[in-house]
This record gives sequence, C-alpha cells and structure tokens, in this order.
Amino acid sequence: MMEGTLTAKDFVSDQDVKWCPGCGDYSILKQMQQTLPELGYRKEDIVFISGIGCSSRFPYYMNTYGMHSIHGRAPSVASGLKIANPHLHVWVITGDGDALSIGGNHLIHTLRRNMDLNILLFNNEIYGLTKGQYSPTSHQGLKTKSSPLGSIDYPFNPLALALGANASFIARSMDRDPKHLRDMMRRTAEHKGTSLLEVYQNCPIFNDGVFEDFTDKKKKNSTTIYVEHQQPLIFGEDSELGIRLDGLTPEVVNYKKLGLSVNDLMIHDEKDLNKANLLTRFFDDPAESSFPRPFGVIYAEERPTYEDLLVEQIENAKQAKTADLNVLLAGSNFWEVK
Repeated sequence: MMEGTLTAKDFVSDQDVKWCPGCGDYSILKQMQQTLPELGYRKEDIVFISGIGCSSRFPYYMNTYGMHSIHGRAPSVASGLKIANPHLHVWVITGDGDALSIGGNHLIHTLRRNMDLNILLFNNEIYGLTKGQYSPTSHQGLKTKSSPLGSIDYPFNPLALALGANASFIARSMDRDPKHLRDMMRRTAEHKGTSLLEVYQNCPIFNDGVFEDFTDKKKKNSTTIYVEHQQPLIFGEDSELGIRLDGLTPEVVNYKKLGLSVNDLMIHDEKDLNKANLLTRFFDDPAESSFPRPFGVIYAEERPTYEDLLVEQIENAKQAKTADLNVLLAGSNFWEVK
C-alpha cells in the first residue's frame, strides 16, 4: 500500500478510550494515528505490543494487530515476534514503571541487541494504574502512597540508561508538543534498529504538572532546548543563551553578551556518542541547574540489526558441512558416570 492511501481514521479502533480526562496518553495516541499514514506501511504489517500500566492499553485503541502482554516483558514478546516475522513494523508501548522496574533487564538487553523495534516509553514519573506509588523516575522527596515521608531513591535517567545499554537511537519529546512528537515518532520509525523515544506524559490524577517547567510557556524557553543535527545549542527567552564546551565540560553562556558567535557554541551531532553522553546528563532539577532539558534526537547510529545477523548466521550454517548425528553419538566426546 502506497503512502497517502491511509488516513488517521483508519488507525482508530472501535474501542472506547478509557484514560482519565486530561491524561497525556490521549495526545500520544492521536499523534501516532496521524503519523502512521505518512510512513506508508501496510496496516496489516503494523503491530503494537504493550506491557502493563495505563500506557499499555494503547494496542486496544489502534486499529492494527497488537498484544497486551505481561508486566515488563513487552520487549521480549516483541523480540520474538520480530525474529519470527522480520518484515513487520513492531512498536513497543511501555511506561516508566513497566520498563524500568520489573522490565529493566528486558529493556537493556533489547537495546543492546538492536532489533528493528520502536520503543515508546511513556514517562509520567509515577505508577498511575496502581493508584499513585512512586516509580523509578520519580523525583527524590516525592510523597506518594508508597513513600508517605518522601521518596529517598535516586531517579533513573532513562536516556542515559539507554545509552549505557548501547542503544543505537535515543530521543525525547513531550505530550504537549504534538508537532515535535510527530516528528520524533517519524524519526523513531525510520531508524533501522532499536529506537527508544521517551515521551514526557502528564498524569493529571497522581502527578499533575510534574513537567510544568518544560511545558509552561513562561518557563520553557529557559528550561528546554530542542536539538537538531548540525545546529548550535541555543535557548533562552531571546535565544541569547547557548551551550559551550570548555574542553570536555559543557557550560551555559550568554553568548550575545560575551560577543561570541554561534560558531563558538557546541554543535549538535546526533552521531557523536560523546556529545550524546553529555546531553543525557542535562537532567538535574531546573530549579537547581542552569542546564536546559534536551528534546529531539540525542543519538542515532546505524549498525546491523540482530534479526539481519541472525538470518545471515542461519544461511551460513546451511552452507556449512552437514553434521552427522551418528558421528556425534559414537564419537569420543562422552563421559562415564560411576
């Protein structure tokens, strides 16, 4: 099926969408339904696999194939599907609790294997479906039903974790910037390999406004930076601030006051692992740090996918000398148990 023959309505299922009013999941769902027709995939070749949590209802609301799997294991289920049928376009839908707690081991090994999977990590920094316990990404001090005196855990930095797991593609967007979110979904889908897109998603019931520093119109110009390949890192109310490298150390400068040009600033290179590592560390509380939170494609590396290497290995094995079971059974490699 050629691009343009499908519309967003073709991806809307007949199921009633059951999220809380004001939930950021509605925006993510809508942007996905609008993005898929632009990719030109056949609808019957698209599959959504989810784990457990509010985000994991997603497959019900997409008029495609899908599976609501088990807690934390969506990457494993998706991996099996991709190996069995490599031409499918597989999306993994998960949340910060589902992916980074019980599913942490499955996530990091999926990232390092680099199958051609698209992982959407809905991050609202809370357990929403189980009614508001703190999650692996919750801020220290957050008071919840499971941390009534305030969480003392250090929160996970999802993109730094992914990069440490040798991910070949990491990006970040937010539910309240639909155009940017669609662009990031498109880039995620186009990457051949495991791509992880973290989406900041507001939970209006149990963690409302947790990302307000990055979504509020009065704050976001000074707290966010939208990175683009081969473009300088500039932000601020009047685009007067930038990131400059002092050796290997990034620093925030008012480059206009200092009489600097954009050429003196750090240029984003999504293929540069060292620069990507620096950007993932712009993660501190905006109230305590001058560094902005990066949004966009942080890192993108092209390398062979797991399923391509597996197919190649099987084909090479077929060409090798045929094994003889009788030789194996009658050979010298045996043990005598007394």
